[in-house]
Amino acid sequence: MSKVISPEKAAELIPDGACVAWTTAGLCGFAEEMAIAMQKRFLETGHPRDLFITHSCGCGDHKERGFNHFAHEGMVRKHIGGHIGESPKYGKLVLENKIECHLFPQGVLTHLWRQMAGKKIGVITKVGLGTYADPRLEGGKVNEITKDDMVKVIEFEGEEYLYYKTFPIDVAVIRGTTCDENGYFTMDKECLFLEALQLATAVKNNGGFVIAQVQYVSKPGTLHPKSVKVPGVLVDYVVVAKPENHLQTKVTYLNPALSGDIRTPLGSVPPLPLDERKIIGRRAAMELRPGAVVNMGIGMPDGVASVAAEEGVTEMMTLTTELGNFGGMPAKGPDFPATWNSECTIEHPSMFDFYDGGGLDICFLGTAQIDQEGNTNVSKFGTRVVGPGGYVNISSTAKKVVFVGTMTAGAEYEVKDGQIHILKEGDIKKFVQKVTQVTFSGKNSQKNRQKVFYVTERAVFTLENGEVTLIEIAPGLDLEKDVLAVMDFKPRISPNLKEMQKEIFEPKWGKLRQIVQSH
Repeated sequence: MSKVISPEKAAELIPDGACVAWTTAGLCGFAEEMAIAMQKRFLETGHPRDLFITHSCGCGDHKERGFNHFAHEGMVRKHIGGHIGESPKYGKLVLENKIECHLFPQGVLTHLWRQMAGKKIGVITKVGLGTYADPRLEGGKVNEITKDDMVKVIEFEGEEYLYYKTFPIDVAVIRGTTCDENGYFTMDKECLFLEALQLATAVKNNGGFVIAQVQYVSKPGTLHPKSVKVPGVLVDYVVVAKPENHLQTKVTYLNPALSGDIRTPLGSVPPLPLDERKIIGRRAAMELRPGAVVNMGIGMPDGVASVAAEEGVTEMMTLTTELGNFGGMPAKGPDFPATWNSECTIEHPSMFDFYDGGGLDICFLGTAQIDQEGNTNVSKFGTRVVGPGGYVNISSTAKKVVFVGTMTAGAEYEVKDGQIHILKEGDIKKFVQKVTQVTFSGKNSQKNRQKVFYVTERAVFTLENGEVTLIEIAPGLDLEKDVLAVMDFKPRISPNLKEMQKEIFEPKWGKLRQIVQSH
């Protein structure tokens, strides 16, 4: 009997109070058709209500899609995820104490699904120690109504670890390209594999059921066995989506270069204008080395990738994304976390095995706050809580961590005559006495002997012996007026304080390849 049913019928199967797990990364892998059907049913009948929603990566398009479909009071009771910033309406209910919420490191959650699948006790890891996920700080709890303790500190053979507990999942909603009528499931046109197999296995072994959203249905036995990513025994129901509800990314329906079917000429990357972002990108890129395995975050780290492309050094290293792609060029903006011309795509949990084990040589990450102990914060801004995504795993396990960003928010600059000129100072300091939330722990980083840099448009700092240390200053700037005056703490100043290389403030540079090769 065919497992294909309508999205409306699938939505009717989800009971009140169920724990529903989703594959998602922005809108990559997200079953939008199912979310729409569930929202429609709730608005018409008041059911399903009091749901427990869980996922590992961010979800939404910052507008109406993704978990914004569930932003109705009473529809969701509890949430465990890695990032909620892309679904602002949903996040508003969290902030208003209408939804209990834990936000945990993305990689921990992907491993939790796999542990649940095998009925293991949970995830035991050093990832999250000293951060907001540590129960000695916040335990990952986001708001006042969240009371459950989902993580605790344990000691094993004289070393500290965090233990993240499992929990029962009743329904998994996964997404792929084609299912045959028996539920065998491929992902040919998807950008990412994510954790569809692990979630489906976890739910079936817990006695729950699995709904697969796809684009196409085939006859039984017609799919190549090596293309099948989830076997039919793990899929209970199949829903066929409308094209507009099955996007590869937030804005792209189908591009074969994002699914690995072709390799497209990317052309010459337009160079960045000579501004503060390019200065930061140039100085940060100087930390690259030949053969490095690299992760670049979104936002300000995009400038590092642009500089590397402009300077012709991209092919000297391997760029990766935490969602599972090796090689190629990570897409930017609303197409992230897809990758142009990926050379290899693996499952989400497996990529975090690689990262957590120390596979990353260097990462470039943005930051909203830095404090005197070297801690950084990207997960909480005032009263707005978004979560860390993969930031905690990546920053705590890479051999070298380079944080990039301006020293203040809202400043205006001009780069000319080999110098950066501050035309208007920003009104928000990023170097603060104490970060609002610890997303990266400077103390634990020092224990792990990581190399840590904080690269800004006017100065470069490192973390040395537990202190943020100033090692370089931009040419022409005044130390007291332009650097120290915009910091809420006084850093240690290196006795060997140097000027940042003057050439990176010039219109043409052309020296990055030589610098990288010298490492």
